[in-house]
Amino acid sequence: MMKELSFDIGILPGLVLSDYEVCRSNDIEEIRSSGKDIFCENALELGNRSSALDASFYYRKVGKIGVGRLSYGAEVTVSPVVFEDFLLIQIPIRGFEKIMLGNDKILCTPKVVGIINSDIKTVINHQPNTEKLIIRIDKKLIEKNCQQILSRTLHKGVIFDPTMSLDTKVGIQFLHMVRWIYQIVSTETDISPLIVSQFENNIANLLLTYQHNNYSAEIYNDPFSVIPSFIKRVESYIQENAHQPIAINDMAEYAGVSSRSLFIGFRKYRNTTPMRFLKEVRLQYVHEDLLRGHVGVDTVTNIALNWGFSHLGHFSTDYKRRFGNTPYETLLR
Repeated sequence: MMKELSFDIGILPGLVLSDYEVCRSNDIEEIRSSGKDIFCENALELGNRSSALDASFYYRKVGKIGVGRLSYGAEVTVSPVVFEDFLLIQIPIRGFEKIMLGNDKILCTPKVVGIINSDIKTVINHQPNTEKLIIRIDKKLIEKNCQQILSRTLHKGVIFDPTMSLDTKVGIQFLHMVRWIYQIVSTETDISPLIVSQFENNIANLLLTYQHNNYSAEIYNDPFSVIPSFIKRVESYIQENAHQPIAINDMAEYAGVSSRSLFIGFRKYRNTTPMRFLKEVRLQYVHEDLLRGHVGVDTVTNIALNWGFSHLGHFSTDYKRRFGNTPYETLLR
């Protein structure tokens, strides 16, 4: 039997989101339905048929994140469908959970946070006398902030390591932020959009910067990694000449290396290709021009064409993936 752990979230547990009760029930179908409304379709199975459920769910959505507190009151195995558009952070206040993530197993306790990435099959074994906080984060929020940090479009989703120890410096910072968020959402009826934006960006950027993920090497930009000078020369060349027709041979000739060396260098040190880098630079310049533009004077088509985007359908798709809204929506700001 595992020794039960607990920690102080900074608010009496009974007051956390107390005005935002979603479900209080001992009926397994009602509980399953509430879980579906908050998260997604799921299956519930009691660990012991003779055990009595005593579930309580509290949940509030603020912007692109949702925060909750929940307990099932008994051992329950939860089998949700794959999360497609969000990731879920699990923070036990007391007790523990065993979670199967694909072929990996993790243990969530009040000292170890669990992070369930999107697009992975999950089975959660919730133990008796366990209560947890959950934070639901839209996948698009994470991807948008990662793109802003890297100044380029992502071609794969962000995947975080599935556990975070709260005994570490990073874990302590994360816990301070969680306390701040829960105190406000539990006590304030009307939350300023500026505060909501801080919630979103703080939690997304903390995870991206400090929780190891598949983009960490690029985000950290290891200062001990020696980047060949020709990479930096080509980047400067692209920045200064993005308004001109540029081919891969032009870049290679300017850098004094072969096209093959240029491809290998950008792939190794920038995790992209020279032409993709050029497209990202041009997208950024389009974005800046749209922000400076005026409806009725400037048009999306003209600005896009000025920066070499002749296929407007592909351009709009790439732009929205990078900046989170359409070119015209940017122009209207």
